[in-house]
Amino acid sequence: MAARNDAEPLKTGVGPVVSSAHLARSSLPALSEVEFALTMANNAFHRWMVRCMTAAGLPGLSPLEILIVHLVNHRERPKSLADICLVLNIEDTHLANYAIKKLASHGLVKTGRKGKEKTVEITEAGTALCTRYGEIREALVVRAARQMGHDPADISRMAALLRTLSGAYDQAARAAAAL
Repeated sequence: MAARNDAEPLKTGVGPVVSSAHLARSSLPALSEVEFALTMANNAFHRWMVRCMTAAGLPGLSPLEILIVHLVNHRERPKSLADICLVLNIEDTHLANYAIKKLASHGLVKTGRKGKEKTVEITEAGTALCTRYGEIREALVVRAARQMGHDPADISRMAALLRTLSGAYDQAARAAAAL
């Protein structure tokens, strides 16, 4: 029996790469491919964030806590709890509030008030941690992504498509809640 050449495409009739074939049997099977890719990318990205933050010097943070510390560090100005939830598309504010308390206990952020609104501001320790995380990200992820040779404009277009799809899913979630 001859060995199969790995360069030859498999002729299995399997169809698109999805996690739920029953959902791919729709009028837009490519969307099921995107959903599976999003699931894989989301899990890989969360794993990466946790491991990168550990390498940067702070183990034990959740992906949400890492996202929040980076957002609070963004543009070096205080953020309201409502703005954090809006930007990160967090529906349950208590999850963000708990994450902020944990970040504050590590000395990465400090909380305050602007009128009746809770505000969150980065500390020097938080800025230093975000900087170290960024250095590791540049060395490991950015360098690898650049070596793949993708056009940065294509990556930006992909990001815009994903943001557009997130809006479609948000609208669909509202509609499903009304059923």
